[in-house]
Amino acid sequence: MTITTDLKQLYETDENLWLEETIKLLKQGQFSQLDLENLIEELISLGKRDSAKVKSLLRQIIIHLLLLQYWQIEYESNYRHWIGEIKTFRYDLNNHLTTNLMNKLQDDLEKIYQSAVDFVQIKTNLNIFPEKCPYILAQLLDDNYLP
Repeated sequence: MTITTDLKQLYETDENLWLEETIKLLKQGQFSQLDLENLIEELISLGKRDSAKVKSLLRQIIIHLLLLQYWQIEYESNYRHWIGEIKTFRYDLNNHLTTNLMNKLQDDLEKIYQSAVDFVQIKTNLNIFPEKCPYILAQLLDDNYLP
């Protein structure tokens, strides 16, 4: 049995050990012994997870900005919480952003905004939100921006 076959079997039984062995092979330059099929699958999955994570964080920022800006009946009792949430989500988002992920956020901003509006409409029973995203990405990422 070859190392590649062993790695493929290891992937099925112990993904963490498979990862450790794959890293060792990469560091040693033993590329021909890699389990390329599962390595490619893992890299694709990693990219999707990163993209989903930053989109989710941006959605949360938008949700809380909308609550802060439009839910006047709850403003006085919740605005500090909403601002705190915005700060936390921005911190997490900015720590995960790469140029590529920022470009994906820019490309998907309207779609992310619409999903945030859907949530906020259900939560607030309000139907007063702008049709198009009223924020630009730079504002959404800016620690000091509040509407």
